[in-house]
Amino acid sequence: MNTFSASGTDVPSAQVPDYPMARAARCPFDPPPDLHILQDQAPISRVRLWDGSTPWLVTRYDDVRALLADPRISSESDRPHYPHLSPAQKERRRQSRTFINMDDPEHARLRRMVTASFSIRQVEALRPAIEQIVDGLIDTMLAGPRPVDLVEAFALPVPSLVICELLGVPYADHDFFQANSRILVRRTSTVEQARVATQQLLDYLDRQIGVKLAHPADDVLSTLAARVRAGELSRHQAASMGMLLLTAGHETTANMIALGTLALLQNPDQLDRLRGSADPKVVASAVEELLRHLTIVHSGRRRVAREDIEVGGVTIRAGEGVVLANDVANRDPEAFPDPDELDVDRNPRHHVAFGFGVHQCLGQPLARVELQVVYSTLYRRIPTLKLAVDLDEIPFKHDGNVYGVYELPVTW
Repeated sequence: MNTFSASGTDVPSAQVPDYPMARAARCPFDPPPDLHILQDQAPISRVRLWDGSTPWLVTRYDDVRALLADPRISSESDRPHYPHLSPAQKERRRQSRTFINMDDPEHARLRRMVTASFSIRQVEALRPAIEQIVDGLIDTMLAGPRPVDLVEAFALPVPSLVICELLGVPYADHDFFQANSRILVRRTSTVEQARVATQQLLDYLDRQIGVKLAHPADDVLSTLAARVRAGELSRHQAASMGMLLLTAGHETTANMIALGTLALLQNPDQLDRLRGSADPKVVASAVEELLRHLTIVHSGRRRVAREDIEVGGVTIRAGEGVVLANDVANRDPEAFPDPDELDVDRNPRHHVAFGFGVHQCLGQPLARVELQVVYSTLYRRIPTLKLAVDLDEIPFKHDGNVYGVYELPVTW
C-alpha cells in the first residue's frame, strides 16, 4: 500500500504524488484508490500538477465544503499559482473568462444576468418538453437497428436539444459545437487545439448574439443580447457566457445519462428498485445518489487562497493553489455511511457534485430535471436494456475533465 504524509511547504519533491491520479482498472466507477489513502492518512496534502506546481489537495467532505464556502478562497483563474487543469484549459480561460472564474462582486453581477433562466420554477416548466424529447428519442431507438450506441442515440441528444432550445441556438449546428466542446474537455488537447476550438465557439456565439440583437426572442441569448444593447456586457463577454452555458449544458448531463445507465446496469438490484417505482421521490433520490456516487467532475474544483487559511490542522498560505477533490469527498464515510455502495434510496442531497457556496453549479436545477425524466423513462420503456459488450470493452473518459464513456453499446 502506498503511504503519504501530510505535506508542508518544504516537503521533499519525491514525496509529492502526481494529480490527477489513476483509477483502478476493475473499479471504473470509483475514485482513484490513492485518493482514498490520502483522505484517510493525509487529507490535506501537496500534489504535483502537469506544470510542476504543487498546490494543496483537500479530500475530506467537511473540509471541501467549508473551503468552497469560504470567501478567503478565490476562483480567479488569472491569479498567480491558480492550479489550472491542463495547458489547454489554461488557454481556454485566457481567451474566454467567465463568471465561474471570477470573484464577487463581478461574479455575482454577471451570474445574476442568467440566473432566472435556470431557476427551479423555470426549469420545471420545461419538464413536459423534456419528456417529449426523451420519449421521441426512445421511439427512434426502438424502431431502429440493434445494438445501438446509447451515447450518440440518446445521452448526447437529450441535453443538447434542451440547451439549444433554452439558449436559442439552432440544434442543426450540434455537430459543430459538440466537436469543439470535446476538444475543450479533454486534458490531452494541445494549447493550439484549445485556442482554435475556443475561438471557433466564440465566433459562433458572437454571430448568434448578433442574430438576437436584430431579432430578439424568448431565450437566454436574447437576454444576453439585451444586456449588450444596454451597455452592461460587451459582445465578447456575452459570447463567452453563451459558450459556457452551451458546452456545460450538454457535456455534463450527457455523461451522467450514459455513465449513470452503465452504473445501474452493473447494479441490477438498484436498477430494479428505480424501474419498479412510480414515486417521484424515489426517482429524485436515485438522481442525487448517482450524482454523488459518480461525481463526473472528477479533477477537483480549482481555487487560490486570498489569505492564510487554517483548515484541518494545516495552514494554506495566501497565494497558494488549492484543489478541492469533490469526487472522493462524496465518498467520505464521515458524511455518507457505506459511501462506496450505490443506494438509490439514500437521497444524499448534501453531496458536493455540483460544488457548494456562491459558485455552485448554475444549471443544477436543469440537470436534475433532465436526469429525473431520463431515469424514470428509459428503463421503464426498455425494461430489458442491457450491455451489448463486456464491461471491459467500454471506453471510459479517463482523459476528460468530465468523466463518462465515449461509447455505450446497448441492446434489448
